[in-house]
Amino acid sequence: MTVRILRLDEGNAGCLDRLDPDVFDGPIDPVELARFLADPRHLMVVAIADGLVVGMASAFEYFHPDKRPQMFINEVGVSSAFQRKGIGRRLTGALVEIARERGCAYAWLGTEVDNAAAQACFAAVPDGEPPRPFLLYDWELED
Repeated sequence: MTVRILRLDEGNAGCLDRLDPDVFDGPIDPVELARFLADPRHLMVVAIADGLVVGMASAFEYFHPDKRPQMFINEVGVSSAFQRKGIGRRLTGALVEIARERGCAYAWLGTEVDNAAAQACFAAVPDGEPPRPFLLYDWELED
């Protein structure tokens, strides 16, 4: 089986019509998908096997007034039936390469300390730095 990595855009977003339900956390909202794709700072790459989307990775580029742009890799998801085949590594690597092409100083992501599968995946992406612990604060903004 051949898995190809495709950078998602408005012209090829229809590929999400054939989606393994295990890839995203929930169903695709067409309005939110259109908003995501219309913003050039937002990026998504998908993994396609036999016409079925079996993986995705999303990121966004952000700016500071005192530094070069950075890329935050927000989420990587691969269908459970396709995990441990290098797809997550390829998706992450594709976003790192896009960040490099855009002139970003860094591409980075975070994962849970007990998520061994994600850590193995991300450590396999070439040219990465060793992971460093950090504290994460978040605010639940929905009732």
